[in-house]
Amino acid sequence: MTTVTMNRDETAPRRDLAQFRADFPILRTRVNGQPLTYLDNAATTQKPDAVVDAEADFYRTANANVHRGVHALSQRATDAHEAARHKVRSFINAHADAEIIFVRGATDAINLVAQGFAEPRLAAGDEIVVSALEHHSNIVPWQMACRRAGAVLRVVPVDDAGEFDLDAYAALLNGRTRLVAVTHLSNALGTITPVRRIIDLAHARGVPVLLDGAQAISHLPVDVRALDCDFYAFSAHKLYGPTGIGVLYGKTEHLQAMTPCHGGGDMIRSVSFDATEYNELPYRLEAGTPHIAGVVGLGAALDYVSAIGLEHIAAHERELLHHATQRLADIPGLRIVGRAAEKASILSFTLDGIHPHDIGTLLDDSGIAIRAGHHCAMPLMQRLGITGTARASFALYNTHEDVDRLAAGIRRVWETLGAIP
Repeated sequence: MTTVTMNRDETAPRRDLAQFRADFPILRTRVNGQPLTYLDNAATTQKPDAVVDAEADFYRTANANVHRGVHALSQRATDAHEAARHKVRSFINAHADAEIIFVRGATDAINLVAQGFAEPRLAAGDEIVVSALEHHSNIVPWQMACRRAGAVLRVVPVDDAGEFDLDAYAALLNGRTRLVAVTHLSNALGTITPVRRIIDLAHARGVPVLLDGAQAISHLPVDVRALDCDFYAFSAHKLYGPTGIGVLYGKTEHLQAMTPCHGGGDMIRSVSFDATEYNELPYRLEAGTPHIAGVVGLGAALDYVSAIGLEHIAAHERELLHHATQRLADIPGLRIVGRAAEKASILSFTLDGIHPHDIGTLLDDSGIAIRAGHHCAMPLMQRLGITGTARASFALYNTHEDVDRLAAGIRRVWETLGAIP
């Protein structure tokens, strides 16, 4: 395992990012007799030894429940759990640790805001604004809340390149708008939305904004105070951390005003059969035993990424995306889907007459892992007039060789299916 030391001195020598591959044991796997080329990072990233070891070490040395025991192991577990919360606060520059709520993932975070914040404030005829770029997880919870309250879901359109239509968005905002919920970075196309302008326009009307940061968190530096977003949701598993754990950031005043959606242990201050007094933040929104090892693993992932520097990771991924765009552009029958001027880390494409699932299956024969389908963005696919795409997505451990193998594999797909004379 490579030891990564925290070093903020930008003049210090750094390893080439490709060398970090050694930190990810699964990349030594062979698939169908071929070395693994993992290009499905938008679905989930692989985990470095530092994260795997942190979870295992927790179970070996500190396993106990948190916040409830006076014995040494419980205190050790609580300290590790809360230290990770502080790391999250620092990573996204939240104002206080209490603004960091641990949840199961970005989907859970969005549902928590939909049920505990938005729905109690909705009345018939009120409106929530989303965009055509959204993952289903940032559509369905708002549909459910609107349906129960008699409210209306409004959708910001996108153009053929997959660009967020800022003028149409501004026209949608009105006196009935109660919340805006948009992606920071599209999981299907890689489009980076103009979130600062989106937030400013909403706030000018007193409307709070939730950003779905599930994709952005591992590719773009996120400063929630600079953005001035009201809520930010992300998952650990797309940030080189464990599955089953995520974060909801919220401004303190919004979190305090939320109705807890889950009742049980640790979210209470006192309970009687007549009434319950809720705990203080963040615990009032964290019912039950948390995924403690997952939180510890998330903390280790943040240490790992912070030591490298997101700005260096982003630059590496931009270069990979540029290289991939060039390599795939001259493949007959291939059309890149999503040509936004500002995009990151994701290259979606179609091949004339070939279903995306067939592309993914044949690439897997060569050990190349991509994602194929609608990417939980069916309304976006319908807007673009397609059923789905093949999607290659990049991370810090990907290389030019990975891109070249992808391009060669796509050409073999054509040859196998007889598309090239």
